[in-house]
Amino acid sequence: MALVLIDIDDGVATVTLNHPEVRNAVSLDMNRELDSAFDALEADTSVGAVVLTGTPPAFSAGANLNELLSAADPEGLNSIYAGFLRVAHTPLPTVAAVNGAAVGAGMNFALACDVIVAGRKAMFESRFLQIAIHPGGGHTWRLRNICDRQTAMAMVLFGERLDGPRAAEIGLAWKCVDDDALLEEARRMAGRPARAPRELTMAMKQTIFDMGSVADSEAAVAREVEPQAWSMTQPEFKQKVAALKEAISKSS
Repeated sequence: MALVLIDIDDGVATVTLNHPEVRNAVSLDMNRELDSAFDALEADTSVGAVVLTGTPPAFSAGANLNELLSAADPEGLNSIYAGFLRVAHTPLPTVAAVNGAAVGAGMNFALACDVIVAGRKAMFESRFLQIAIHPGGGHTWRLRNICDRQTAMAMVLFGERLDGPRAAEIGLAWKCVDDDALLEEARRMAGRPARAPRELTMAMKQTIFDMGSVADSEAAVAREVEPQAWSMTQPEFKQKVAALKEAISKSS
């Protein structure tokens, strides 16, 4: 059985974690399939964005416990983290469609994506403290970057769980939608960058990440000026501007 399913439609690749018998728990085999999947998607120039989801009933319910128990060293732990880090480090725009439990290492899959869309049945839980293990894979850093210190404290240290509506309320998810509309909404959002020039969306994504270490306005302007100048030399920009000028002239 394939542990990772891929469906490509109109430039959007839907990547589905597919081990429902164990609620799509993170495993080394799944990580290897994810690595191959993203290698293929990044090499396929027809793919402009990715939606990540899980086969019901869960998004991903954490790490494979047997593999976790045997991974008590940095090398072993990095192998467990490899799957969601592959998602986190892809240059393609990514949307997590969280359709159920996203727990521990499984929550990291959602945090690894650029945008999270939650279904009403979504459930976000850190759960590291509950099994007496320190968070890993950048869990606390990603959570603090997406939300704030208090949210990270409440979830990681105090064991608070969030459903889909609450996750959207505090900004962990961009929005919460009805469960039967979740994939459609995630694909709709992913379709926007998928229809845009691929190199441009990847450059924009990298710029947004780089801005995390920029401290002032002057440095921000300097970081953006070269890619912006490059984008203005591309044929798509000239075509869009010409179309806009024509539309303005017709309306005046």
